[in-house]
Amino acid sequence: QLVLTQSPSASASLGASVKLTCTLSSGHSSYAIAWHQQQPEKGPRYLMKLNSDGSHSKGDGIPDRFSGSSSGAERYLTISSLQSEDEADYYCQTWGTGI
Repeated sequence: QLVLTQSPSASASLGASVKLTCTLSSGHSSYAIAWHQQQPEKGPRYLMKLNSDGSHSKGDGIPDRFSGSSSGAERYLTISSLQSEDEADYYCQTWGTGI
């Protein structure tokens, strides 16, 4: 069964960096995911597609401060130089296909 498990809530100071984790269940480590951001009272924003090899393609207008990486079944979203507008919910999604 394909399950995504996200890291619990994270906090960091403005200007610092934070790394969020999304883990794919056993047997699905080759799958790509997408990271999304949802700010309060706004619709979801597509951040990037992240492949198992760490390559990623960002959505339009996503700053360089947002980057993705992969290790095994884990998919990471790193936000550097945190700004106040980065306070949001972040979630991962997959389509159930390997790459």
